[in-house]
Amino acid sequence: MLADTKLLLQRAQKGNYAVGHFNINNMEIVQGIVKAAEKLNSPIILAASEGAIEYAGLNYLYNLALIASENSKIPIALHLDHGKNLEIIRKCINWGFSSVMIDASHESFEKNIKLTSEIVKLAHARGVSVEAELGTIGGEEDKVKGIGIAYTDPEKAKEFVHKTGCDFLAIAIGTSHGAYKFTGEAKLKIELLKKIQEKVKIPLVLHGASGVPDSLVNLAKKYGAQLPGVKGIPDAQIRQAINNGICKINTDTDLRLAFDAAVRRFIKEHPKDIDPRHILDPAREMIAQVVEQRIKLFKSNGKV
Repeated sequence: MLADTKLLLQRAQKGNYAVGHFNINNMEIVQGIVKAAEKLNSPIILAASEGAIEYAGLNYLYNLALIASENSKIPIALHLDHGKNLEIIRKCINWGFSSVMIDASHESFEKNIKLTSEIVKLAHARGVSVEAELGTIGGEEDKVKGIGIAYTDPEKAKEFVHKTGCDFLAIAIGTSHGAYKFTGEAKLKIELLKKIQEKVKIPLVLHGASGVPDSLVNLAKKYGAQLPGVKGIPDAQIRQAINNGICKINTDTDLRLAFDAAVRRFIKEHPKDIDPRHILDPAREMIAQVVEQRIKLFKSNGKV
């Protein structure tokens, strides 16, 4: 069965590490993520966005995660990422997702509280935990488009958690969605994070936190990708964030880069091979390599 997201994050909070949230779109991505997590004996959260659900189907993604969980000894949770469509959120709750995110961060503070509270009531009745978001981050990825950065206010975060009863909170401290995160250097507001942690006692979540490593970018470029100006969050800043209360870290862009680079390389080097298994297997393996690196960075290896 699927693991309990809330329990995984509470353990991470006590152990001073973060559980990796990894976005999924197809079977090979799921398999690559799970392979890495099993190798390192790490809990993981598989995450389906509304865009992924539109692409692959809710039933396919749910059952891919369920099969992975049933055939693995590590805890695997399934999470709805950036839920904005209330009907999709309800469907994920009814299907039995471990957790759902209600993202009403673009709404007023009062309406965010109202919408989040409604989802919390519905989800908790079914044993599903809820992630909410306060503050907004920049960038664009999948169906999520930032309207600019509005940093999370610690006092409002305390009030928000108290009034909504959400189980974990995504905050804005300087990250950004997608590969084109920053025009300058990335710099997370760690002092702001410390203040939020003092006020909020539930697990904290970091979105837009992919590393966008040069090795992946350069490999993809070598085989035809056009990625001018892409950059991510340095590992040192991720470590600081974990040391100051971040318990769940989302990764999507790095998985996309890995998949893209591996497929591009194989097709370029094997122009006569049209077998999809041969084309996608290197992508699955590179996904696993990226997830291994992220798990070690998050310090969740050996935490099963």
